[in-house]
Amino acid sequence: MPLKKKKVGSYPNAMIIASLTAALFLIGFCGLMVMQSKKLISIIKQNIEVRVMLDKELDSTQVADVQKKIAVKPFVLNIEGKPQVLFFSKDEAAKEFITDTKEDFTAFLGENPLHDSYRVRLQEDFFEDTKLKLIKTELEKIEGVFEVVYQENLADQINKNLTKIYLILATFAVIMLIIIVLLMNNTIRLALYSQRFLIRSMQLVGATDGFIQKPFLKNGAVQGLISGVIAAGLIVALQQIALRQIEGLHILQEYEKLGFLLLAVIVLGALIGIASTFQALARYLRMALDDLY
Repeated sequence: MPLKKKKVGSYPNAMIIASLTAALFLIGFCGLMVMQSKKLISIIKQNIEVRVMLDKELDSTQVADVQKKIAVKPFVLNIEGKPQVLFFSKDEAAKEFITDTKEDFTAFLGENPLHDSYRVRLQEDFFEDTKLKLIKTELEKIEGVFEVVYQENLADQINKNLTKIYLILATFAVIMLIIIVLLMNNTIRLALYSQRFLIRSMQLVGATDGFIQKPFLKNGAVQGLISGVIAAGLIVALQQIALRQIEGLHILQEYEKLGFLLLAVIVLGALIGIASTFQALARYLRMALDDLY
């Protein structure tokens, strides 16, 4: 029975592809979490309101004039060209207060002491405590404004927590990347062990290192691409399952950014495959003949 010839650059792929796919999937999942958490925080920021309390003696014309002055401010959020400045009457404020506290303060006060107000949603870039204080000062200078109220320290708390989330996910992704490189180097090195004599034979007949490396690097790139495509497919599958199971999750989806993330996972897979193969192959190219045994 004739012996099966070994093909240069060919070695068992299944274990390498499985290991790299798992690692790329975890890195891609971290990227997806960062992307969606950033979108969630952006939505939260845009829905936090600054309340502009109005003087009680204002007539309808003066009230409308205050709105116009607020609406042109650069920090006011605009959605489809419409400034997010919503009028909220003192009667509506009283109903909201009673609903939240379950206490009817008008029963023993005999009147409604609350003020008419505007609820102003801000641009995301202004969501910092230092900027909010400047906004408060600027709005209180408008004639007819009694007081400006917002939740102090909330912005800094959200920003600090967001930074912690990014730091944790980034640290995890870097650790996974290091583990991938070490794992791939060892796995590919073991896979190349079966071809160490073929590599030495090619060196003995005068083949250059570049000529020897070419088929191996090509195989490493293919392995990386296959792993990246599988990992990207798993990320998409996980996202679709989550969309069906979690109500309202669709508002966090940014499909253009998701496309870039999936492309990055595939490219990263190819780069890791090439780099790991190159590093593992270099060991056998420099190995002495006695060490091959």
